[in-house]
Amino acid sequence: MDLFDSINDDKIYQPLAERLRPKTLEDFAGQEKILRGALGKMIAQGQTPSLIFFGEPGTGKTTLAKIIANTTASNFVKVNAALSGISELRGIVKEAQDQRKFYRKQTILFIDEIHRFNKGQQDFLLPYVEDGRITLIGATTENPFFEVNAALLSRVKIVRLEKLTIDDIKRILCRAIDAEGFDVEAEALEIIADFADGDARMALNLLEQATFAGKMTVEALRDLLGERIRRYDKHGDNHYDTASAFIKSMRGSDADAAIFYLAKMIDGGEDLTFIERRIVICAAEDVGNADPQALILANAAAQAAQFVGLPEARIILAQAVTYIAAAPKSNASYLAIDKALADTQGDVPKHLRDTHYKGAKAFGHGVGYKYPHDFDNHFVRQQYLPKPAHYYEPTTQGYEATIKKRLESLWQN
Repeated sequence: MDLFDSINDDKIYQPLAERLRPKTLEDFAGQEKILRGALGKMIAQGQTPSLIFFGEPGTGKTTLAKIIANTTASNFVKVNAALSGISELRGIVKEAQDQRKFYRKQTILFIDEIHRFNKGQQDFLLPYVEDGRITLIGATTENPFFEVNAALLSRVKIVRLEKLTIDDIKRILCRAIDAEGFDVEAEALEIIADFADGDARMALNLLEQATFAGKMTVEALRDLLGERIRRYDKHGDNHYDTASAFIKSMRGSDADAAIFYLAKMIDGGEDLTFIERRIVICAAEDVGNADPQALILANAAAQAAQFVGLPEARIILAQAVTYIAAAPKSNASYLAIDKALADTQGDVPKHLRDTHYKGAKAFGHGVGYKYPHDFDNHFVRQQYLPKPAHYYEPTTQGYEATIKKRLESLWQN
């Protein structure tokens, strides 16, 4: 007998997240859109193609791979791309061939952090993925279109797992509480679900740590999470106060204050999308045509921040925030659209109406329309509005002064 055979396996510690890892699709929380679609039907029928799961930590990539193996009665082999080499892969392929030959059993090779495989390792897998000797399921937090070579990508299906919602996390936590008999205050549960920010593993780890001492209370949770949870509550007054101060600081051209509130939101775990929307809106509402580049920069920053993620996203957002804060300001476009929305009555003048269909001219459509490019300066005076009105009043700030001067030269001479 081995020295360790006498140890009771039940007493070996396993983290809560591992103990409660779902084994069936029915127990899996989140990703309903994916699982209700073609992939869910294929899994249920025991036929799964090679896949790459792309998503943030804690979204269920490993769990879903194991569920697929269970559902399809496949041999499941897990490797970490950062630690595995081609020699190990050769042994896995050989074992997969034996499983298939002697037991008629398919092998699912799950490669965690597949973006860390070099080209040689990826190329080694190609023939075995292509002929079906192994079903590959890769997991990555990085965009596979940039990190996985094209030859391997052409042989797999990319599945993007979305960040879990707060309701998804609460469902997972409630399942854990019921299974383990934890005593948890309702408010503490809400705090964990919010703080985990879509990461189920983090939520379960926090739950387990917070319940070591007995009942999990809000105060015990605050002690565990430290100052970070005290500073910023993403759904309380402080959340809205901070967002308001952030916008008003950019509008007020105080770059230091705007950066401070940006840092406060990032440090508090605010959703990047929420921050990005505030920046884009401010660029259009408060800078407007005084500096048209502000909106372009804000939109580019929003896309880039989503692409690289934190912590590097803080640098991109800081560039956009300081630019917008320092830019000349004009809300003329914002005021113009609101004035026009309050005054939308009136028919389109006949000379501006559509003429593409037969018989339009019989109704007078397009008759008398003057094509501006046929005139000097590519401009000609004619009626465009149903009735006389004035909505856009450009300021003399930044580039909008140039716009104001041009419009005045065209329409007021």
